[in-house]
Formats: sequence, structure tokens, C-alpha cells
Amino acid sequence: MKYDFDTVIDRTGMDSIAVEQVPIPDAPVKEGVSRIPMWVADMNFATVPDIPEKLAERAKHPLYGYFSPRREYTDAILTWQKERNGTDLSPEDLLYENGVLGGLATAVRAFTNPGDGILLHSPCYIGFQFVLERFTDRHMAFSPLKRDEAGVWRMDLADMERKIRENHVTLAVFCSPHNPTGRVWEREEIEAAMALYAKYDLTVVSDEIWSDLILPGHHHVPTISVSEDAADRVISLYAPSKTFNLAGLVGSYAVVRNPDRREKMKATADLTGYNSMNLLSMYALIGGYSEHGAEWTDQLCRVIDRNVEKTMAFFAEAAPEIRIARPQGTYMLYLDCGEWCTKHKTDIDTLLRAGVFEGVIWQDGRPFRWPDSIRMNLALPKKLLDEALTRLKRVFRQYP
Repeated sequence: MKYDFDTVIDRTGMDSIAVEQVPIPDAPVKEGVSRIPMWVADMNFATVPDIPEKLAERAKHPLYGYFSPRREYTDAILTWQKERNGTDLSPEDLLYENGVLGGLATAVRAFTNPGDGILLHSPCYIGFQFVLERFTDRHMAFSPLKRDEAGVWRMDLADMERKIRENHVTLAVFCSPHNPTGRVWEREEIEAAMALYAKYDLTVVSDEIWSDLILPGHHHVPTISVSEDAADRVISLYAPSKTFNLAGLVGSYAVVRNPDRREKMKATADLTGYNSMNLLSMYALIGGYSEHGAEWTDQLCRVIDRNVEKTMAFFAEAAPEIRIARPQGTYMLYLDCGEWCTKHKTDIDTLLRAGVFEGVIWQDGRPFRWPDSIRMNLALPKKLLDEALTRLKRVFRQYP
């Protein structure tokens, strides 16, 4: 079946921060110009039809009381992980979490102590920082990624080890695929990182929420698959929310192979009193993790790849000084605008506001801990992307 990724859906008044908010302070949109949402990680495609069908079918029943997860829910996860990632799991390996960030918070509570350091890479997903900043008695240690001769983002193992030693790091956050750079790590890279984490006996939280959104020519390697030690020390976090745009329904799951770690995670999560599954999110996962959901996801990845190709070509012509590493996964594009700003004697705030004025709602990339940067969401229909690039062409023409 061929799915529709071309129809522009009006989300006005439908509870979407993507279209109702502008994340750039004091940045007006030109009067009479529509907003094209290209910031928060929220797709502008209708999800796979099985999901609303499952939700509507269950919603017809007029009672929504206490429940236990259906076996169908667990089986859907096990089948999806086996068929998409080649990972053999048992029901006992799974834990429910209200969200991937909730899973990170649970792991920090369970496996770190006051004064401990937590290792992350920069650029760094904002959500990790929001969670960890609330642990005022722990501290974050950032190891910058570096770009090789081909411009590909790589981990700096020497710097990572230095940061581990200097900051009494006991837990590492590993983002795979990486947000915001879109890097899909190769097996050898993951093996090297995990060997370093094992050397210092770190707990590892591997955020793999983007693992379904892999662009053609690349392959996701689950972190737990690279060694027996990795399977023992890693807490892997997954959710259907990025794949099928279900963030508003809430719901994720952790894969924890080590029974002691799993029991400690569960006991810590239970202390909150609110880490329990939403009834409709269960049915949404069942609808997404299906044969149709797999077909839809494969088609989605090809659409994203098309959008990436078009956008990369646009920037190569309109603003060649902007450094962009072609993403290998996710639907985000990360722009390093430092050289462009220097050449045109302007600053990143001026560029951000100029884009917003034309109705292109993109995102300040500096909170991801990289200077003079912008993050763009490319998960939108071709018509909207073409319009956005036409508007950005007007922006860049101001800077010959």
C-alpha cells in the first residue's frame, strides 16, 4: 500500500505547539504570511491509519477504567524489535516508562549519587539537559563531537575518557541515532564507546527513540547488541512517539536485560506513583507496531531522505558557508552557521528572526550546546518544504 505523505493537513486549533508557538523570542511573522513549522520534533504527516483505527475502536467502549497491559502490546514490541533491529527480547526485559526522558530521570535516581557526573555528547538534545538540570546535586559533563575530513560527526574517545576521570562520571547518556546531528553510529564506534564505559564501570542510558527513522544506506545497531557487557550494563529507551508522531499520547518502554538493574529501575519508577500506562497509548503502539506500520515507516524514511536531499542542495547553492553534515537518521537537519555569520558580518539571532519573519519557524540550535547553529525539522509535505525553501531564498538573497 502506498501511503500519503503529500497532503497538507491544517492543524490550526488542534492543540499543536508546532504550529501555534514561535520558539524565537520577539521574532514576528510577516503579516499575511502562513507559518511553516520546522522546529520541534513533530511531524506534519498523518500517522499510519492503523493507529486512529485502533484508537477509535477502543474509544467506542464507554469505560476506561483501570487495566493491565494486553499481551498483544508486549508481543507487538517483541516482534517489532526482532524484525526491525534483529533483537531477541523476552517480556521480562521490558519496563514501561511514561516517556524516554522519564526513563532517563529514573535511571539517574537509581544509579547515581549526589556529586556524581553524567557524561553527554554535544551538540546535546535539549530534553536531556532539562531533565538533568533538575538534579542540582549531580552535574553534566559534555564531550564535544568532532567532524572528520568528510564532515561526519564522530565521538572523541580521548576527550570522553578525560571527562569521565575529571568529573567522577558514573552514568553516560548515549543518543543513538544522535539528535540533533542525525548521526547513525557504526558498530565499531559503539563498541569503542562501550569498551570505554565498561573500563570505568558506567551505567549507560541509550536513547534509541529515533531508531526506526534510518535513512537509506544506513543501519541502526542496538547498543545492547555489540557485546555481552553492553547487554548487561545498558538501559535502552524506546518509544513509538517519534516514529508515528504520538508524543501527545505519552508512553515509552525500557529494555533492561540485567535483572538487578531492571528491578532497581522498576522500584525507582514506582516511587513516583504516576509511572503508569495510558490506555489509549497502548492501542496506539499496537496499531503502529504492525505490518502496515512497518510499511508506512519504510516509506516515511524514503520521503525524509528526499526532503534531506532537496534541502542540502538548497543550502549548497544559497548559503554554501553553512556547514551541514548530511543526516543519516532522524528528520532533523543541524546547521552550523558560524562561517556564514562571519562572512556576512551578521549574527545568528538576526538570521533566525529573518527566517521567522518569512514564516519559516525554525529552531535556535545554541541550546543544543553548539554556537551559531539552527535545527530544522524536515518531516513535512513536499509542498510545504518547497514553499519554505522559496522563502529562505529571499532571506539569503539579502546577504550577497
